Amino acid sequence: MEKAVDVRAACADRGSAEFGATDSGAAADYGLRKGVLSQMETLAQSVSTMAPTTTPVATIPLVCALAGNGTWLAYVLATGAVLLVGVCIARYAGYSASPGSLYKYAAMTLPPWLSAVAAWSLLLAYIATGSSVIGGFYHYANLLLRDATGHGVSAALLAIAVTAVPMAIAWRDVKISARLMLWIEALSVTLIVILVVLVLVRFGRHWDWNQLHLNGVTGSGLRLGLVLALFSFVGFESATTLGSEARNPLKTIPRAVIQSAILSGVIFIICAYAEVLGFRSTGQELGASQAPMRVLAGVGGAPILGLLIDIGALVSLFAGTLACITAAARVLLLMSHKGLTHGALRSTHARHETPGRAILVTGIAALTPVLVLALRGASGLDVYGWLGSLATYGFIVTYGLASFALPRYLRERGGLTSAAEIVSWLAGGAMLLALVGNLYPIPEGPYGKLPYVYVGYLVAALVWFFVSGRTKESALVKE
Repeated sequence: MEKAVDVRAACADRGSAEFGATDSGAAADYGLRKGVLSQMETLAQSVSTMAPTTTPVATIPLVCALAGNGTWLAYVLATGAVLLVGVCIARYAGYSASPGSLYKYAAMTLPPWLSAVAAWSLLLAYIATGSSVIGGFYHYANLLLRDATGHGVSAALLAIAVTAVPMAIAWRDVKISARLMLWIEALSVTLIVILVVLVLVRFGRHWDWNQLHLNGVTGSGLRLGLVLALFSFVGFESATTLGSEARNPLKTIPRAVIQSAILSGVIFIICAYAEVLGFRSTGQELGASQAPMRVLAGVGGAPILGLLIDIGALVSLFAGTLACITAAARVLLLMSHKGLTHGALRSTHARHETPGRAILVTGIAALTPVLVLALRGASGLDVYGWLGSLATYGFIVTYGLASFALPRYLRERGGLTSAAEIVSWLAGGAMLLALVGNLYPIPEGPYGKLPYVYVGYLVAALVWFFVSGRTKESALVKE
């Protein structure tokens, strides 16, 4: 049973809270369960959306193919850029807790149409990331199944299964979701850290001077590698989507955002260094490897770890699907409250206190493009790359808008300092450069079409925003 929210209250809320007059603080729960998640469970939401286990398995090899010996530096620079954005987001989160996360922060300061851009971009980012990890799941699931039995399973069937189960968990209980994601990622990352330590011990205290001297690294390769490295971090802020579901959210959420950026950044940098070092000893190319963890496990003298990490990556992709649906549903919930989507999506389940209808819509939206591509014969890695890149556009634009809007937000609250203003401009500038790096030089093949898909999506969203806005204004006048 769904509990409805008063339409008139929602319209009034749209006029006051959305476009910057007041903060909601931690008071607005929008029908969601309040104060149920601990610090670690809140952190699990951000960590699981990033799916950090998949970075050493899939993303670092792709970065290495571009940046070579500069792979570790690409992750150092990406970590720095993400931390700048994280500091900006943490400042917002210290004032206001809302299930709409970055959309709510941007809407407090930006003009209505720009806040709508932030909202629709963030929604696309979470849904497309969900689609991406669904594609990664059916790829790794079939790899493991073929190794074990010699046979694979329909990609469409695997995609449906890995979407339906997280949807059911997300609908049932946000606390169960958070705990499940926490344990899955903790176990998977622990296995990777053990393997990395074994590889580093294998080489003793000898530094890899080829990496430290950046031998063979080109400026363009490092730039493109940096853009791809940023994809490892997207979603690090998704703890903000939990709003008042987090316990003491004005402190818990900012900590989770900063902690997820720092912890993942340190792990990614060390893994990048160790993977390039380990592969050099084998004579193989990391950028061309289909199973890098298995190769490293052999270098580290623990072959079983390679198989366990591949299994961990599979489970991590499941957790990532759950995290993306959880985050996207809460963004969609707030968008409905603010009049950006259909009013029926603002309801929550009376007993579970979860946004059931929004979960259903976002889950289906994440699954649909994967099914279409899978039925057309696209590989799981292609789906992972294409939809992950599309998600990156949404994240970068939303991060940039929120960063550039921060000085005005703090100034209105008497909290602006020179340091905060510098950080906000650096963070916004870093996202602008990342966006340019995604667009120039124009990618080849399907990747070259993604900017047009994103722009077309935004145009349609803005048309809906202006048309629906006029309709609602007319209705209010008639009343």
